[in-house]
Amino acid sequence: MTDTASGAPSAATVSWITATAIVVADMVGVGVFTSLGFQVNDIKSGFSLLLLWIVGGIVAICGAFCYAELAAMLPRSSGEYNFLRRIYHPAFGFVAGWLSATVGFSAPIALAAMAFGIYFQAIVPNASPLLLGFGITWLAALVHLCGVRFGGAYHNAWTALKLALIVAFIIAGFSVGHAPAISFAPSAADFGYIGAAPFAISLVFVMYSYSGWNAATYIVGEVREPSRSLPRALFAGTGIVIVLYVALNAVFLATTPVQELAGQLDVALIAGKHVFGGLGGRIVGALICLGLVSSISAMTWIGPRVTMTMGEDVALLRIFSHKSARGVPAVAIVFQLLVSNLLLLTQSFEAVLDFIQFGLTFCSFFAVLGVIKMRITHPELARPYRAWGYPVTPIIFLSVTLFMMYYLLVNRPLQSLAGVAMMSAGLVIYYVSRLKSNVPSVDVSETVA
Repeated sequence: MTDTASGAPSAATVSWITATAIVVADMVGVGVFTSLGFQVNDIKSGFSLLLLWIVGGIVAICGAFCYAELAAMLPRSSGEYNFLRRIYHPAFGFVAGWLSATVGFSAPIALAAMAFGIYFQAIVPNASPLLLGFGITWLAALVHLCGVRFGGAYHNAWTALKLALIVAFIIAGFSVGHAPAISFAPSAADFGYIGAAPFAISLVFVMYSYSGWNAATYIVGEVREPSRSLPRALFAGTGIVIVLYVALNAVFLATTPVQELAGQLDVALIAGKHVFGGLGGRIVGALICLGLVSSISAMTWIGPRVTMTMGEDVALLRIFSHKSARGVPAVAIVFQLLVSNLLLLTQSFEAVLDFIQFGLTFCSFFAVLGVIKMRITHPELARPYRAWGYPVTPIIFLSVTLFMMYYLLVNRPLQSLAGVAMMSAGLVIYYVSRLKSNVPSVDVSETVA
């Protein structure tokens, strides 16, 4: 589908299958391959450990129900930037967009690129992690500069390969699983684990691994029939990941003694050696590297759409709204690439991730709260999709997210305050931009065709 005047692809070229692939690729990163080692330090029950991932998946799917209603009702690319500016105020949307445009996607890309370099060393020990990290980010940027169709095909191929290899690993793991004396059946002791602080703290990190369930909302303007395709993509993608996450952690526990996993970051590599023997490290290292290719691709695709949409609304950022002849936001893609490379070069982006988590969680909290607000204040708006289980599903998501913000404030006060400072900087930039240009007000009843 092309624009006959320019030869560029028309806006709505993304199928629901590609949108689903974006959700899966953005969710399945290094988190699921690393976090179990810290959970088993305090939780020894197989049932409780798997329950963590099931509960996290339930919260993620509740968020997906709510975002699907918002995306179908307010179909414009950029996720929280669009939702918050339409539901509350343009300044709130700008703050959310500011976070996404600066470090919200660039920092995770840098982290994934560094992880790619490190895990690639399991295959080629003498390879330079830094150069590999640069190479994979530049490759992703170049692919997506070639247009939505080419980028979508590239992304779908890598995501399908990742899923096939993860499923193969799960099947192999269950086939040879024999090591630990761990049971997945519930017992009376599980009530003690579930009600204790370690379970709640571990749930915070599980939710970080599930982040990305909302990925397709950032490109809703490029999705065909968004009122139908977006809900389908969010549910299918999140559902697939829930099954994969529970199965992967079951394989780790079913193949490897818990004492070997405790406190270890590279639990997937450890489990791989038990599944595949001496070559296990290389095999699992290759699996994770392939998975990270599609994760970096997903963030390279969706992140610049936030910056592009902000450029369409704010004169100060107009340069980022420009599209190439192939219909992609080339300036925004290059900008995100440069920021991610700077973070990769300094190798200090873990701190950036710490302080942006509070801000990103804060924005998603108010986006879901917006579903309730809009039901009350604007019941007349057309809702092609209505959140399943309302109001229970948004309340579940809001309750867990509120706990996460409380945990971050109590246990990481400096990082959380730094996140607040980052949002405040965005607010200052927004009002400075209003002094220099007339930022249009937003009528919440206006929808994008």
